[in-house]
Amino acid sequence: MVGGVLLLVLALGAWLWWSAKSYQSLQSQERLHCDLPQLAAGSPHPGMVWVPGGTLAMGDTVYAEEMPVRKVPVQGFWMDRTEVTNAQFAAFVQATGYVTVAERAVDPKVHPELPPDLLLPGAVVFVSPTSLSGDGNPTQWWRYLAGAHWRHPGGQHTSIAGREAFPVVNLTFQDAQAYAKWAGRALPTEAQWEWAAREASAQTPTTHGQPAQANTWQGMFPVANSAQDGFVGLAPVGCYAPNALGLFDMLGNVWEITRDRYTASHAVLAQEAEEAEVDTAAIAGRKPGTPGQVPSHVIKGGSFLCAPNYCMRYRAGARQAQEDDLAVSHLGFRTILQAPGP
Repeated sequence: MVGGVLLLVLALGAWLWWSAKSYQSLQSQERLHCDLPQLAAGSPHPGMVWVPGGTLAMGDTVYAEEMPVRKVPVQGFWMDRTEVTNAQFAAFVQATGYVTVAERAVDPKVHPELPPDLLLPGAVVFVSPTSLSGDGNPTQWWRYLAGAHWRHPGGQHTSIAGREAFPVVNLTFQDAQAYAKWAGRALPTEAQWEWAAREASAQTPTTHGQPAQANTWQGMFPVANSAQDGFVGLAPVGCYAPNALGLFDMLGNVWEITRDRYTASHAVLAQEAEEAEVDTAAIAGRKPGTPGQVPSHVIKGGSFLCAPNYCMRYRAGARQAQEDDLAVSHLGFRTILQAPGP
């Protein structure tokens, strides 16, 4: 019996090692750019598409934080057809000299519990594990790497050179807000983002399967990704078919930051909207954070790390909290513009 267990452990270790090597090999062969279709000539807001207004059935029923499903009116708006790219964010930094949160040291007064090595400038980066214990601890595949930020998304040894068409990552809510303000735009509210991801349709989805036209994880997360969708890691923007509105990568690839503070369910948000008698979008960002904790904002859409066995958040109604001062390698954003429609 002992010999059999030992052989099983050795076989598992060999398989994990092979999976990690295959992951690296597949990444080296992936495309660095995908051609986007031309927008109609004369668009008043190049690079953006119009999202008509309507009434959203906001939420879903897979995880508790998605409930209850609520009816929310949404006015029409313009939205970036892709996630903000490294090239676009680089233009912002060059014009303003902006320094992202991940490039700054962590304030020990805000996080007195952290050891010195975790107070250094850096970000949390996904690293495909070569070994795995049975407790499912996420620290086996998430690591805080000093020196990781938007220019070095996988750590100091990595670069965005040649990856200008990839979504910019390792950003926080503050960073995304700064870019949006510079561009004369805003971050979407949770309702606006979800309405756009649902193609401005009032119909509530009844299926929760893994989307075919999205960059997600195929296989057993976090040790084996078959890359049936063409990528094992992050993909350049626009490599998958757009939705009916012309928006790319609303599901998968990177989580996207919204301007709504996170609450444990939609019940609190709905109650605020009813009491104020205003559109939910109008109270975006007004919900207070938890005393004594760093506030979190809602992120939407899932990422390339979402798999059926781990994270079924590759759905428009899915949502998750993201701490405002923590940059992560699978988190990006896009912007919106409140302006008259075409």
